[in-house]
Amino acid sequence: MLRSAFALLTLAGVLAAGSALAQTVSAPGPAPSAAPHAPPPAPPYGRPVTLAEAKVAATAAEAEARKQGWSMVIVVVEPSGALVLSQKMDGAQYGSNDVARRKAETAANFRRPTSYFQEAVKGGTLNSIFTGALAIDGGELLIVDGRIVGAIGVSGGSGAQDGQVARVATAALK
Repeated sequence: MLRSAFALLTLAGVLAAGSALAQTVSAPGPAPSAAPHAPPPAPPYGRPVTLAEAKVAATAAEAEARKQGWSMVIVVVEPSGALVLSQKMDGAQYGSNDVARRKAETAANFRRPTSYFQEAVKGGTLNSIFTGALAIDGGELLIVDGRIVGAIGVSGGSGAQDGQVARVATAALK
């Protein structure tokens, strides 16, 4: 019992220290004209993606995955992150179900592709992953008439492969 309590306190201390280290402190002086890692402007949310649109995007994603010889999981969500469509291609790994869903939710919730968070982490900014964003390429916004109608998440290959398939799907709705 005492050992478990000590382990929990140690873990809490490590998490608190990590959170404190993730925050940046600016030196006094003039403010820069633009933040060096400012996110690009995000499009506004729109209506929810229809099932027909989700099927168009998923069909395009599946066709690209098949063309490349990859087995993938493809998930489409509404702007709120609510599930609209999920499909697992034959041979896709089981773990990709959750990863594809989380990629789609991240893109929808934060109004930007998951590749944005991946690049931020590569650049040393860990704040995005502390917020629960999944920082792996393969989550893309579905945009119709300049508004976010949903997002697609793809998993089953490398991050670059997942991103390639997801971007083909987004182009199918334009």
